[in-house]
Amino acid sequence: MTDETEPTHDEDSGATVGHDLEDERTTAPMSAFSPRDAAFGFVVMVIGVAITLAIPMGLF
Repeated sequence: MTDETEPTHDEDSGATVGHDLEDERTTAPMSAFSPRDAAFGFVVMVIGVAITLAIPMGLF
């Protein structure tokens, strides 16, 4: 049985992982990135798609 004076949130709150609970919510797509970072991600995607398509076609 729990005591009604216990906090309703878990011990793993935003404050324990370095986030300020009073700040507005932010998500990863809102994080700043450079055109170089975007180009690197695009190259990784192209290589991944090429491997994904090449394996079933027997090119490897």
